[in-house]
Amino acid sequence: MRIGHGYDVHAFDGDAEALSHSDTSASIVIGGVHIPARRRLLAHSDGDVLIHAICDALLGAAGLGDIGRHFPDTDPDYENADSRELLRTVIARLRDIGFCVGNIDSTIVAQAPRMAEHVSQMQRNIAEDCEVSLSSVNVKATTTEKLGFVGRQEGIACHAVALIESLS
Repeated sequence: MRIGHGYDVHAFDGDAEALSHSDTSASIVIGGVHIPARRRLLAHSDGDVLIHAICDALLGAAGLGDIGRHFPDTDPDYENADSRELLRTVIARLRDIGFCVGNIDSTIVAQAPRMAEHVSQMQRNIAEDCEVSLSSVNVKATTTEKLGFVGRQEGIACHAVALIESLS
């Protein structure tokens, strides 16, 4: 067994103070779920901080570097990329070197938008893409009680820990 940790953060576009509190004309993607939001996340791909952190945790556990090494943000092939496709590619690479996912535990750190109603679908998406049972994927969400860049709604962060196991 091996364990890896992943972390990702993306900034929101625009100024939070300039927007109406009821405006949800934008959307963000977290855990493969499209969530109404006041602003979009700035990113080369779809900006899915949860899946990016999970990819980093899995790659780290396998000793394969990080997401930037495999899917560089300088490569036009990954512009607006669906992060679920990236995760499935990581899972295939793990399988190629003799590993599978044991379990994943993750924490989304966001002041807004609220994540609770979306967590179960995020878990289903990740379990499907990682080819594991739903009980092997945990997603939690928390705020920072209005402290720091997350509390000021300047961005969203995510931590993930993944256990991988040898297939042999």
